Amino acid sequence: MKKVARIVTPFVIASFTMGSVSAMAAPSAVVDGLVTTQEALNADQVSADRARVMELLSRDEVRDQLVAQGVDPAQVEERVAALSDQEVREMNARLDQMPAGANAVVGALFTVFIVLLVTDLLGLTNVFPFTR
Repeated sequence: MKKVARIVTPFVIASFTMGSVSAMAAPSAVVDGLVTTQEALNADQVSADRARVMELLSRDEVRDQLVAQGVDPAQVEERVAALSDQEVREMNARLDQMPAGANAVVGALFTVFIVLLVTDLLGLTNVFPFTR
């Protein structure tokens, strides 16, 4: 038994050594493929921003406006898909800064109501019965 162990032992040591050489060389190649937490979060944020822009473009009223302007909605989607991460981030930031259409409609309706109320109080119109 000891004689067999003396013959097999050098082969086992050689195989472990050869196996560990490739394992020692691999970490330098693996480090290049590692992703930091910040990079992963940025990738998630960019994909969420891109999805938000695509969701906005999928609305019927936006598509109608694009068609009215002579733009093919499919071409717009292709261009949004081709945007860089920085461009998507900037576009999403601009969308956050723009006033919502619902606020403009409410503001316009409120303005019309105030104008009609004032003219009714001055006796120029007869729109609201509660002003008499």
